[in-house]
Amino acid sequence: MDNSTTATEVSAPTDYDYSSASYDDDNPNAAPCSLRETWNFLGRFAPVAYIMVFILALVGNILVLCVIRRYRQSRHSPCSFSLTDTFLLHLAVSDLLLAATLPFFAVEWISEWVFGKVMCKITGALFSLNVYCGVLFLACISFDRYLAIVHAINISWRRKTCHAQLACAFIWVICLGLSMVDMHFRDLVQIPGMNRMVCQIVYSEQYSKQWQIGMQLVSMVLGFILPLLVMLYCYLHIFKALCHATRRQKRRSLRLIISLVIVFVISWAPYNALRMTDSLQMLGVIVKSCALNNVLDVGILVTESLGLAHCALNPLLYGLVGVKFRRELAQMCKAALGPQGCLGLVGWANGRGSSTRRPTGSFSSVETENTSYFSVMA
Repeated sequence: MDNSTTATEVSAPTDYDYSSASYDDDNPNAAPCSLRETWNFLGRFAPVAYIMVFILALVGNILVLCVIRRYRQSRHSPCSFSLTDTFLLHLAVSDLLLAATLPFFAVEWISEWVFGKVMCKITGALFSLNVYCGVLFLACISFDRYLAIVHAINISWRRKTCHAQLACAFIWVICLGLSMVDMHFRDLVQIPGMNRMVCQIVYSEQYSKQWQIGMQLVSMVLGFILPLLVMLYCYLHIFKALCHATRRQKRRSLRLIISLVIVFVISWAPYNALRMTDSLQMLGVIVKSCALNNVLDVGILVTESLGLAHCALNPLLYGLVGVKFRRELAQMCKAALGPQGCLGLVGWANGRGSSTRRPTGSFSSVETENTSYFSVMA
């Protein structure tokens, strides 16, 4: 069994191999690598990071869901959504479910896992499910923008949400199947010499390395490489379609395209690079050592926290940038607090010199006048 202390899956924030102490392979006579210093640092960093992401993701995605619900009720038709509106709804739900798991792991880092074996399996599977779903829904949003802008797919076809619902159902089923692997192998493990229980994936002795490397490869392909390739392909073609535009809103759309790709890469590339290093170490390509194990332990959790922050940024990147989304938000605020309580928000939502007339059509439509040509919820 691999004795490294590094994280091995994308399935939960605490997947470290604490089941046995690791040794420095450069010196067979050396004592086991100490986990105490690493645990002390991560025990201070992880709870703060997880709780901050939880709060920001909770507020932002609940706001998105409230605005979508209000918009749907005002149209009195479940088919009034565009494909992107449906993808955005599922993305917000996925990000909320992901954020809901973080307080459990924050408590684990503060003390230990106190919620029992059943909750360990459920929470780990829920985390894994929504990490996969979130990035795949981002890829779907990119593809829908590509169809709308580059190929100008007819809006009447795009407004039929059955296409998006089928795609979303397929994504949920595939990701649920992958998360069942997490649920099957997740268990409670005591940290050697520290008398603390943690919730982690525990593979059998016979299939340990094969399963670890195989699941890392699957999670890297589905959780980063495939969505990134789809986003790059779609946004590069969108960029080429809009690069000769002179309208100010089109120029803003180009900047938004660049921002979406850069934020996604910054959020998830460091984490996947470290996990690739961990896989190479397990395969023997990279020589194991206590120093490398400590770097991977700390680096994987810190970069994973950066990746998790993406679920808190999604409402800003895919919601508040849209003119119609801001208008719906202003209308919701006006209904709750009255006109005088939302004067600043109404002005911000309408934008400089724009009309206060309620827009028609899907709030993610790029064909509507006076909206961004790219903003997902324009």
